[in-house]
Amino acid sequence: MRKKQLLILAVSLLIILFIGVAAAAAFWIWEEPANTAQPEPFDGERAYLDVLTQVDFGPRLPASAAHARTIEWIKTSLTSAGWQVEVQESVIQGQTARNIVARYGAGEPLLLIGAHYDTRIYADQDPDPLQRTQPVPGANDGASGVGVLMELGRVLPARLDSLQEQPGQVWLVFFDAEDNGRIPGWEWIMGSTAFVERLTLRPDATIIVDMIGDADLNIYWEKHSDPVLNTEIWQIAEQLGYAETFIPEYRYSITDDHIPFLNAGLPAVDLIDFDYPYWHTVSDTPDKVSAASLQAVGDTLVVWVERRLGLDEAENP
Repeated sequence: MRKKQLLILAVSLLIILFIGVAAAAAFWIWEEPANTAQPEPFDGERAYLDVLTQVDFGPRLPASAAHARTIEWIKTSLTSAGWQVEVQESVIQGQTARNIVARYGAGEPLLLIGAHYDTRIYADQDPDPLQRTQPVPGANDGASGVGVLMELGRVLPARLDSLQEQPGQVWLVFFDAEDNGRIPGWEWIMGSTAFVERLTLRPDATIIVDMIGDADLNIYWEKHSDPVLNTEIWQIAEQLGYAETFIPEYRYSITDDHIPFLNAGLPAVDLIDFDYPYWHTVSDTPDKVSAASLQAVGDTLVVWVERRLGLDEAENP
């Protein structure tokens, strides 16, 4: 009788032990793990693939099939990455501009990073007169800036989501109708002009990236650009080891998509390498673009966003 009682007791203890282990295992399995993953770094190679994608579409001339495919590609890609995407259509001087605006976050500050996605109708700077009626492929002049913005669209959301409360917001703006000045019926920077005219919120800072994929990349201070922003960005680039790429000297005055912001009293800078021998020629092709150059610009912009939004302080108190 006693042996039977001991056997029953032993079996009961085993059952209790089994239930306890099973419950602990279930808790371990279903417990939501702590979010210890680090945000993904900017990848210049992926940005370069975005350059190839755009050039494969063909010249992104306004109202062309390649232009329409580019709009759809940008919309679909950034929507999938969690951005709120809107196409703003405006008619300016008889031409239709379709700016693409991707928003992430809320509140202040508001940071805007922009690039133009259209390409020039005529390669009027080509050394071969027979090529000057051909469209520009726009690998550097257009696609490089867009490539950087698309990669920012992949890597910034995780950084913005790393805090429980959104510290501010970022807009990625893809401007249309930038590149066809000196052609009858067109002017420069038409898309950005229309965009600024309809702004209801005022960006705290705007950075335009244009022609920043040159394999021999040298970005100088642009003379119209906000000097405080210039200094801020160039200091970050130097700290990241890109002092040979970001050169703190004035060189050019450029009519680019930062000008409408400056005219509206909004601080803006233009990151541009205007020492590009293939500007507005049929030779503006992907072999002239370097993933390393896109990396230098992308790394600098990621750190700039983090510092402006205080993300680096929150992650490293």
